[in-house]
Amino acid sequence: MKALYTADVKVIGGREGSVESTDGVLKHKLSMPKELGGPGGDGTNPEQLFAAGYGACYESALANIARKEGIELKDVVIHSQVMIGKDEGADGFKLAVKLKIEMPGLDKSQAEDLAKKAHAFCPYSKATRGNIDVELSVV
Repeated sequence: MKALYTADVKVIGGREGSVESTDGVLKHKLSMPKELGGPGGDGTNPEQLFAAGYGACYESALANIARKEGIELKDVVIHSQVMIGKDEGADGFKLAVKLKIEMPGLDKSQAEDLAKKAHAFCPYSKATRGNIDVELSVV
């Protein structure tokens, strides 16, 4: 693959440290969620960052597919959830994703068709396919 863009982020201190992009645009403190045994707090966490990235990428893929098919989308909302839990089949943890997709003005059948096509096109969806469970639901 020939890279068109490279995101470069420095992580220090793992889940209770910080993240910062080399261009300084992204800069966040990390906090371990209480649900994972941490103190919680006002920092973000890897699951929130992944949910944000996946949701943004997926919405762009959806817009791209709609544009190619001559469908006008307005007020689209992607509610992206990333869950982490014990991996019962192996040691450690694993992730799962739920994308709830709102496409006002489209009938359910057309919206579901676009959602599936965007899932096939989205780089995040391609990266996760076969690795983690991803559930799409058009609401």
